[in-house]
Amino acid sequence: MGLLPVRVFISFICIGLMLCPLPLVAATNTVGSDEKSIDEKPLRIAVASNFAPTLKKLLARDNPDQTKFPKPLIIVASSGTLFLQIQHGASFDLFLSADSKRPQLLIATDLAFKVSQQTYAYGQLALWSARNNISTDPLTTLKNNQQRLAIANPKIAPYGKAAKQVLESLELWHDYKTRLIQGINISQTFQQTRSQAVNLGIVSNSQLVLNNLKGVLIPARLHQPIQQQLVILKRSQNNQQAKRFVKFLMNEKSQQFIAQSGYAKLSEIKEKVKGKIKEKVKGEVNTHE
Repeated sequence: MGLLPVRVFISFICIGLMLCPLPLVAATNTVGSDEKSIDEKPLRIAVASNFAPTLKKLLARDNPDQTKFPKPLIIVASSGTLFLQIQHGASFDLFLSADSKRPQLLIATDLAFKVSQQTYAYGQLALWSARNNISTDPLTTLKNNQQRLAIANPKIAPYGKAAKQVLESLELWHDYKTRLIQGINISQTFQQTRSQAVNLGIVSNSQLVLNNLKGVLIPARLHQPIQQQLVILKRSQNNQQAKRFVKFLMNEKSQQFIAQSGYAKLSEIKEKVKGKIKEKVKGEVNTHE
């Protein structure tokens, strides 16, 4: 075989190799709504510290073999810290905040998809001491306490902001101001109280439930709702898997687990909100009659 035929033969082989894999690549990248691509990268989920233990347990229960979501990366910090990281270019796929304010700000600055914004949980506050059982109601305990009190930082942690609102509602904020031990997030506040470095703490009820500890719920009427919302970030390169994750988190089975983990039932909160709206509308109608 001469030199020219050899070159022609090799050229045909190269062309064949270039053309043959195309259908295979297209098939590999075709993902149905309930399927996952073998080429998907792990989701990078930025989650507020209060919800991280619940999320990890939920994934351990429903994603043990990594088939639904391959080795998701959970990045844990206060909502305020994660928000700043996202603003400065952190490459997260999802943001699970402990409030609704920061997801809305990300949407307003074109960093998150508005259509993805959803409330995934409503947090509950609890008063707890690792040293003493709280036998009286939490309001009396807070009024009679002469020692230090642990709360999360109200400036960066939604649970801290709600704790401050509780103290303000009871007209105790100024009394406690010099006796507050402020954690950078609600997880640190829980650890400060659990280690008995501080006798009394306002913590997340979910932390107590997940650790089989007993505190006393603080009435929700004393603070604004701790409405925890999520968004998918526009910087995400894993959009389809992120959408599946949101669907997974919002399904009935997951929501039951979240409620059992110490959060308020989403369905009950929605009904209360509807009731308040109806009362408001009814009041406005009666005013104009």
